[in-house]
Amino acid sequence: MNPSPTIDRSHARPSEFEEKGQSSELDQPDLGTEHEGHEHGVHWAELARIAFVAVSAAAVWFRLWEPFAHVSVIGIAATLIGGYPIFKEAFENIVERKMTMELSMTIALLSALAIGEFFTALVITGFVLAAEVLEGLTVGRGRRAIQSLLDFLPRTVVVRRDGQVIEVPSDQVQVDETVIVKPGGHIPVDGIVLSGRSFVEQAAITGEAMPVEKAQGDAVYAGTINQSGALEIGAQKLGRDTTFGRIIEAVERAEKSRAPIQKTADRLAGYLVYFALGAAVLTFIITHNVRSTISVVIVAGACGIAAGTPLAILGAIGRAAHQGAIIKGGLYLEALAAVDTVLLDKTGTLTFGTPQIREVVSANGFGEQQIIAAASIAERKSEHPLAKAVVARATELAIPLVDPDEFSYTPGKGVRVSYEGEEIVVGSLALLVEHGMTRGLPGSSNGADGASEVYVARAGQVLGSIRIADVLRPEAKNAIAAMRQMGLRTVLLSGDTQSATSSVGRGLGVDEAVGGLLPEQKAKWVTELRSKGRNVAMVGDGINDAPALVEANVGIAMGSGTDVARESADVILIGSDLSRLVETLRVARRCRGIIMQNFVGTLVVDSVGVGMAAFGFLNPLLAAFIHVTSELAFILNSTRLLPRGVESGR
Repeated sequence: MNPSPTIDRSHARPSEFEEKGQSSELDQPDLGTEHEGHEHGVHWAELARIAFVAVSAAAVWFRLWEPFAHVSVIGIAATLIGGYPIFKEAFENIVERKMTMELSMTIALLSALAIGEFFTALVITGFVLAAEVLEGLTVGRGRRAIQSLLDFLPRTVVVRRDGQVIEVPSDQVQVDETVIVKPGGHIPVDGIVLSGRSFVEQAAITGEAMPVEKAQGDAVYAGTINQSGALEIGAQKLGRDTTFGRIIEAVERAEKSRAPIQKTADRLAGYLVYFALGAAVLTFIITHNVRSTISVVIVAGACGIAAGTPLAILGAIGRAAHQGAIIKGGLYLEALAAVDTVLLDKTGTLTFGTPQIREVVSANGFGEQQIIAAASIAERKSEHPLAKAVVARATELAIPLVDPDEFSYTPGKGVRVSYEGEEIVVGSLALLVEHGMTRGLPGSSNGADGASEVYVARAGQVLGSIRIADVLRPEAKNAIAAMRQMGLRTVLLSGDTQSATSSVGRGLGVDEAVGGLLPEQKAKWVTELRSKGRNVAMVGDGINDAPALVEANVGIAMGSGTDVARESADVILIGSDLSRLVETLRVARRCRGIIMQNFVGTLVVDSVGVGMAAFGFLNPLLAAFIHVTSELAFILNSTRLLPRGVESGR
């Protein structure tokens, strides 16, 4: 595998949701140019063909009808009829000037017929046909694993329309319409609960293991399962505009992409055919043994590479989707497997991006209620994130929220208001010093713990300070530890101050924490690391992260982030759970490992098999058995990545 795959980012990214409505059927995935005809289930005609070849082989073995001494009419006719799909594909490959295993098997079959090995030709034909059917079943299972995502969306929806409750097709639901979901039903839209109370299983979207209680005003997502009570939901997003629709859209597109490793697999498969034919010619020149020559052609198999590689990629993308991560193509899956450095934005990525009060520090004997009450009056009209944290705490403490009589805001320092004749000042230490309020000031942490300190004064007296900090995501520390155990270097990049960034970095255990960065400086960090030969993944959620996401080998966006970040990214974490990032990295590495196992295994089997056949240790029958079993073994190896528990959607 290319350790540092080059990704073409010059193309414009199309909108993920150009089409409206939901698709009832996924497009056929591209599973390799040489095996386009293998993507099917079992058809009665295929089984009938295999049975016909088997019966014919038995007739030839027992010589039931042999009108000519040295020619088996049944053997020739049954091989030509039964092997028609093989011959047809071989002819198409000749027209397209492609060297494939079907072409080499055709040469082997015709050679076997030419030297009178009629039974051998029929057995080889039966082996190959049976292998094709088994391969089709395996690949079909991979496609069903992707299609099963659609089972989360109901075909019909109950809506309240014109005062009546009616059932309509899901593609006829309109925005702002009221949708009714009964217990046990799948929620068909993204929206807000208008009435009712229930527990909703939303693991498919957010990754949460336990059902979440939903009541009036709460958001719900399409593709989740309503468990207990009936819910009336105001539809906000439909079909492909929903969070779940984005998963379907991205996976559909990812199925059709071709990773560089897949092209390498196709080339290697062609080289192996040339190798087998060249070895066969050399064997005949040296030994003049036709049976050994045919065995050499038969034993070499590259289908395990040609079909197993796209199947492994399909399985990895499907597994990642079931686990809550959208990989936008095999190209990015391969790049993800090669990542050795992970850069993480702080706010909204490692934290929730919603500051909360960590501590209220009293001064001059004032209590928390008095400090928060004064601060809430001053911050009532402020739009600053820290102000929202103060107002939220006042609500928790049942403190009435009142508007100030006068409001003045000084950027970078804080606010000064007037309420019932009293002046209230809330802001930085510099603001209080500016107003001459220095007596009894509480000690400052200087941001050492990552918290911002807001001082509160009322009527000329310092009441105390409020330490406010963003809240780390609960899974962040474990996710960082898991990435470091995988040998990945982790770097925290933030626009916050260096002291706050360093504090968060120490708490998380990252290798390096860098603060005070502008968006272009984050992108420069990515560029410099890549110039040093590092394979970089950038994880972010905001507009300011978009330049770095584009510059990275792999850009990873949080599902709760901005549209710009999601459009710029190659991987989207649905539900913004960082543990999903760790699982996705593991899936990508497993995919690469399985593909390399198939590569090495095929080369070993073919080399040993060709050598044994050339020296006469393999007859055509045994060579065919080794060819088929090795091919199926490598294809089945690729199925290990297919999602388990498809029916339950987990």
